Amino acid sequence: MKTWFTNIKKVYIIGIGGTGTSGLAKIFKALGKQVEGSDIRKTAQTEKLENSDIRVFYQHDPSNIADDVDLVIRSQAINSENPECQRAKELSIPIISYPRALGLLMLEKRGIAIAGTHGKTTTSAMIVFMLKKCGYDPDFVIGGEILGYGNSGVGSSGLLVVEACEYKRSFLNLAPEIGIITSIEEDHLDYYRDIQDIKNAFEDFAERIQPGGRMIGMYDDVAVRNVMKNCGAIGLGYGIESGDVRAKNIKLSEDGNRFDCYYGNKKLGEIFTPVFGKHNISNSLAAISVGIVLGISFPSIAEALSEFPGVCRRSQIVAKIGDILIVDDYGHHPTEIVSTLKGLRQRFPLRKIIAVFQPHQYSRTRFLLEDFAVSFKLADQVIVPDIYFVRDSENERKLVNSEMLVSGILKNGTDARYIRGFDDIVNYLASTLKPGDLVITIGAGPVYEIGIKLKEAITV
Repeated sequence: MKTWFTNIKKVYIIGIGGTGTSGLAKIFKALGKQVEGSDIRKTAQTEKLENSDIRVFYQHDPSNIADDVDLVIRSQAINSENPECQRAKELSIPIISYPRALGLLMLEKRGIAIAGTHGKTTTSAMIVFMLKKCGYDPDFVIGGEILGYGNSGVGSSGLLVVEACEYKRSFLNLAPEIGIITSIEEDHLDYYRDIQDIKNAFEDFAERIQPGGRMIGMYDDVAVRNVMKNCGAIGLGYGIESGDVRAKNIKLSEDGNRFDCYYGNKKLGEIFTPVFGKHNISNSLAAISVGIVLGISFPSIAEALSEFPGVCRRSQIVAKIGDILIVDDYGHHPTEIVSTLKGLRQRFPLRKIIAVFQPHQYSRTRFLLEDFAVSFKLADQVIVPDIYFVRDSENERKLVNSEMLVSGILKNGTDARYIRGFDDIVNYLASTLKPGDLVITIGAGPVYEIGIKLKEAITV
């Protein structure tokens, strides 16, 4: 069957080292295409590509674009003024964005797209792991690394699992057979006007489900439930309080989550997952719902989820030095922070928790400042460095700062302090930590570096 990529023999990807673009490169390579690309620095991701016989240039240079390139794909971080984009235009080579390329690729496969303000990475990882364990070997491109499996892979089943990002409505390039929405809240307010604008985008995503496909959504979230009721796709809701697929008799322990899973009024059986917090029960239910839609037996689903290894930077234990624990988490939204801290309290009920939170984006921090200020109530102390600068204007940087966030946290009853630089934070922690303390670094930026440096500082 002729497809959009049938006549494409050589693909060039600008920004090939990105989480999504590197995965796309692997899939195109598996499809028999010649793949090249560029990035500004060598990373573990680009080295993996080079080891897979994918050529990587470490500069954006027009001479990298040969005249035998059939298609140029640019990451979302690359604009049309990029010199390689300009060269492709001169050679009349088609240029498409990464989300567009992913959407076109999905049309050639059985797509499963996971969207939502929170939970989509862990949910995506659970779905991929479950499918692999149950013999449904998928292609996958997700936003975090499944421990032991990575963030992308090439399979043989014809299924393609994608973490669908709502920023700039990029998920509207996808037309999956199965779509999942984990949650809908205010986020990316540097792009969306308000919560209604965000809901409208998710409604458009729900309408992208292929005819005969299935829309799966977290029914405990009123916004998700409304989107599902309004869309034309066949729906399957999941949740703790409501939905078709439910969790009952929940037991949260220091070993993980355990619950009875019901489909309608029928008890399917017990589920145990070695992950923590009620939010991960919801994520598990989403994966179970996908398994039900695909016709996977419940015992197979349950066995797979009981072995789920977790995701890098999702409450990941970085080190244990003596009786001091260092944990890292990607959470960068107030709801994610609350869920992460609840999960830590479940897992380590007796430890003092010191959270090092690096706000991600000035605009997000400003829009959600009050929510951030109340999200750390389960921490014993919070340390805040400077806000991570990405995508913001210089004017935006003048409107909010870390000291304002610290003030808000203090007003809500949690000890907090502003320490500007990473090295100063490491020195402070190394001199004040006591046995039994737990340090968690939280944020979407490079805040994890503090945990690595702290490990070295207190090991010496």
